Amino acid sequence: MKKLFTAILMSLVLQTAWAIDIGTAKEQGLVGEANSGYLAAVKTPASAEVNALIAEVNAKRKAEFEATAQKTGTTLVQVAYRFYELAVERTAAGNYYQDAAGNWKKK
Repeated sequence: MKKLFTAILMSLVLQTAWAIDIGTAKEQGLVGEANSGYLAAVKTPASAEVNALIAEVNAKRKAEFEATAQKTGTTLVQVAYRFYELAVERTAAGNYYQDAAGNWKKK
């Protein structure tokens, strides 16, 4: 039983060590700022690792968007769109964002 626990623990440690972060994923052109205000895969199909990153980031963003909308008396869509506008402004050269038509552009 102790060996099984150790093996599971080691696999979790290794998974975490290999997990991609948002900055690296953006630099590699795997993800970009979608015109919805959320993170999206630039090229599909994306790996399971990239999809997990996107899901994690977008869940956090949605929670922040909802809280901001409630505080400011606006809608979730309005907050997400404003975030998108700011995210595009802050997108680093060489990273991707979606234009209003949904086309990926490299900044």
